[in-house]
Amino acid sequence: MTPNPDEIGVGATGELSLRVSVATLVRVLFKNPNDDELMLALERKATLRRTAEGGAVRVKSQPFGGAIRIFDLGTVHDLVDGFHFDSERSRAEQDFRIFIRPSSWSSLRDFCLQHIVLDDDLILETSPSRELVEEFAETLGVDLRPEQYVSQPVTTIVENRVISTENIYSPGTPTVRLYRIYEAAITDLFLPHAILRHGNDLSHQRLCELAIADGQDGGKGKANSVLTLPWERLLSVYRAMVPAERNIPMVFEGNRLDSTVAAILEEIAVPRYQSVW
Repeated sequence: MTPNPDEIGVGATGELSLRVSVATLVRVLFKNPNDDELMLALERKATLRRTAEGGAVRVKSQPFGGAIRIFDLGTVHDLVDGFHFDSERSRAEQDFRIFIRPSSWSSLRDFCLQHIVLDDDLILETSPSRELVEEFAETLGVDLRPEQYVSQPVTTIVENRVISTENIYSPGTPTVRLYRIYEAAITDLFLPHAILRHGNDLSHQRLCELAIADGQDGGKGKANSVLTLPWERLLSVYRAMVPAERNIPMVFEGNRLDSTVAAILEEIAVPRYQSVW
């Protein structure tokens, strides 16, 4: 359901029916200190979905990252002739999760593609660092510092096909997406130990229990952890899939992987995503 613009506080609803999400996705790589095997770290999320029968918890793993921030709201507002945020939280954070007129998507997409590749852009956030730091703190309890990793841009991809979002703040809303993909290689000698330990210590069952407890305490019913997977083995599984199968979530070694995992693999073709750089 489209949010009430009077509650969001930006723009008027009118024909603002298309949700646009612009975000970073980060493939976090590190070497297993036990055998030097290259590993991929994903954010493992448990979410309580309330149903008529009570509720159920869904656990999925996805790349680190999240919505970029809009620094200059006026420029974006003028470009698309008005917009509103998809939630009060997005408005407070100035996250690029907004509703626009469908006819404005082409010009907004091209605008974002021009700005998201710039260093220190004044209109859009163009670094994954803030989200990475926030999510490492949330999932691992680690204060990630710049000297502990090296990041670099990989590509930019666009999802022009309108797909309903699973975002808990606007579930089921028709959404188009643009992702800036980065790689973050962990260089710190001790951080891989913390990543592996945390992933092993928090079981699937315990993560679900934490999400339920969060919902009972008045929260959104969420709990986060980390999942580590062998990089080469994961690549081999995706290579063996037909392209259409990469459009949807998959199960790998008992773990449900979001469709965005395929997006960060670079050499793997995914029909729903168009790489533009």
